[in-house]
Amino acid sequence: MTAEQQPGEGAAQEALSKLNHNLVKMDELTKRLVHALSQRRSADHGLQGPGPELYAKAMAAYWTELANNPGKLIEKQVGYWGQALKHAIEAQHALTSTGKPVAPEDNQPKDKRFSDPLWTEHPYYNFLKQQYQISANAISDTVAELGGLDRNDKRRVAFFSQQILDLFAPTNFLATNPEAMTRAVETEGESLVRGLENLVRDIEANHGDWLVTLSDPDAFEVGGNIGTTAGSVVYQNRMFELIQYAPTTEKVKSTPIVLFPPWINKFYILDLKPQNSLIKWVVDQGFTLFVVSWVNPDESYRDVTLSDYVEHGFLEAIEQAKAICKVKQVNAIGYCIAGTTLSLTLALLARRKDNSVKSATFFTTLADFEDPGEMGVFLDDDFVEGIERESAAKGYLDRFFMGRTFSYLRSRDLVYGPAIKSYMLGEAPPAFDLLYWNGDGTNLPGPMVTEYLRKLCIGNALVEGGFDILGEKGLTLSDVSVPLCAVACETDHIAHWRGAWETVRKMGAKDKTFILSESGHIAGIVNPPTKGKYGHYTNETGEEFETPEDWLKAATFNKGSWWPRWGEWIESRSGRLVNAREPGGPDHPVLAPAPGTYVLPKKPLAAE
Repeated sequence: MTAEQQPGEGAAQEALSKLNHNLVKMDELTKRLVHALSQRRSADHGLQGPGPELYAKAMAAYWTELANNPGKLIEKQVGYWGQALKHAIEAQHALTSTGKPVAPEDNQPKDKRFSDPLWTEHPYYNFLKQQYQISANAISDTVAELGGLDRNDKRRVAFFSQQILDLFAPTNFLATNPEAMTRAVETEGESLVRGLENLVRDIEANHGDWLVTLSDPDAFEVGGNIGTTAGSVVYQNRMFELIQYAPTTEKVKSTPIVLFPPWINKFYILDLKPQNSLIKWVVDQGFTLFVVSWVNPDESYRDVTLSDYVEHGFLEAIEQAKAICKVKQVNAIGYCIAGTTLSLTLALLARRKDNSVKSATFFTTLADFEDPGEMGVFLDDDFVEGIERESAAKGYLDRFFMGRTFSYLRSRDLVYGPAIKSYMLGEAPPAFDLLYWNGDGTNLPGPMVTEYLRKLCIGNALVEGGFDILGEKGLTLSDVSVPLCAVACETDHIAHWRGAWETVRKMGAKDKTFILSESGHIAGIVNPPTKGKYGHYTNETGEEFETPEDWLKAATFNKGSWWPRWGEWIESRSGRLVNAREPGGPDHPVLAPAPGTYVLPKKPLAAE
């Protein structure tokens, strides 16, 4: 300190210097951001949101409601005005009566977005929060009571209205987010610099589009610290690699298991780490396990259809596993959309009188899409037509679009919450293996995805009218006759459990087991017994139930993971014990160690 400086002046100048330095860096980053945004790839408008027809229907329904029942809408509008005005007066009174900056009484419902104490204690931020919640509730209530729309249109209007409400939450903007403002002041703007760096990184990584990075991209390596269960690639074609896992027991059941994961993501969700790896657990129970690792398509897959996935994927993997193990049957597992396609494959095999599959297990599988659940908001012509145009132009649907779609089904948790932490608070993405996998998606061949969406989902062909494939006509769920076990998840937002239950009900099998796990689409499945975290429901009354609600009322809750229960089920259908099998054989040389090459970022040269 010089003689001229007052106490504290040195620290103030240092803080000011740091602030100015950060402002310069922000200016440089802004230029990078503008350049990154200018590189945005063109994408079909149908993939950006619902078409104008939906908004036209919503407006027509609103005006019809106003014409038919004006008193009701006026009463709601007046009620909204009254709430907003009453709160404004209370806020003003709280300030003037005490002479201190205090917030008025806050009776709004709890919302974790507003967990920072300043949202409750500070009059400015509390005023913003309460006015937002009052407005959001008024809009949500109006949409919920809107008549004149069919079930799907009403669900879509509600969903996209909620997306707009979530977008304009005061938490999403710097000037109206107290936590972000406090952090910026405390760090002399450094948190905003880090946030802008994170934003620029995400925009650049997505070629001018925005998708927030959910997990530290450098924290994990597939085959390094995730996806490490020992095994070998024993077969490869253009569609998939077949991984056979190394035995960990001296004896194994004679009937092998072939597991088909969804091709919209990569299989290692079931092998993140040894402690929660379903793959390792199955092997440790004394089963020979094969897992399909799907290829990540590029433009050379522009002509690949659902028939190719069935014939050169499902049927081929089953035949190869049978040949390697020298058996006539396998037990099959299908997860999510692979479960839907497994249903189709089983119907095809039944029509052909092919008994290659001894039993089938379905994880979070919908094949009856009469009620598609939350995913139904995207199952409409505007979205599917956008996919068709996009994939026709590029040869495939880029993984970016499906990743973004699934993220917006849980936008608060997978979009806005992470964005606030990354961009406004300047925090680095966490080292979270599940979220790392979530961001490691795959592309989809255009013809396959549109056929899947149009025929299986929108057309509900496996229930209504039948599905034609590989020379067989009119295949339905009633053709599925093998013993089956289905595991659904109670809070699943992708394959809702009631739809999964209806899917099983409409299958033709006489031997059916249904298990309902607590939690969601991933956590309900990746639920190892050692954690003791989520329980499951079973119903062994032997009764026929008309609705999933009736089934649940009569069900029994069981603590702990469903894995051991399913293990007993599959074991009883897996034959005698035989000597453990090492991966491959004379006609199936080992091509690579697990997790193989198709799952890695670098695209391999596929065998023909």
